Amino acid sequence: MNHSRWKPARDKALKERDNRSQELDREISLSIALAQVVYDRRKALGLSQDELARRCGLTQAKVSRIEGSDTVPTLPLLAKLAKGLDASLNIAIDQDDARLTLSAHEAA
Repeated sequence: MNHSRWKPARDKALKERDNRSQELDREISLSIALAQVVYDRRKALGLSQDELARRCGLTQAKVSRIEGSDTVPTLPLLAKLAKGLDASLNIAIDQDDARLTLSAHEAA
């Protein structure tokens, strides 16, 4: 039996697995970055999760999932979150890099 084609198939499968793993790592990194900026801003405002949830029109459980990196929020949810945190949410996504920041609104 000729096994010469097994190695290329195995190498292809390993490469695909590595690519999926890298993609998942990027997604997790973004989720953690969002969780951190939301938590930091909430604490800076002196808000509890429940208070932030009321300001955003969300549940406390949803805020907890966001801060725990347990959910991937939609764009409308991100807009509510930014409004409730009185800040602009800035997301810069490039081919191999993504950055996420919250910029506090100036006091009137």
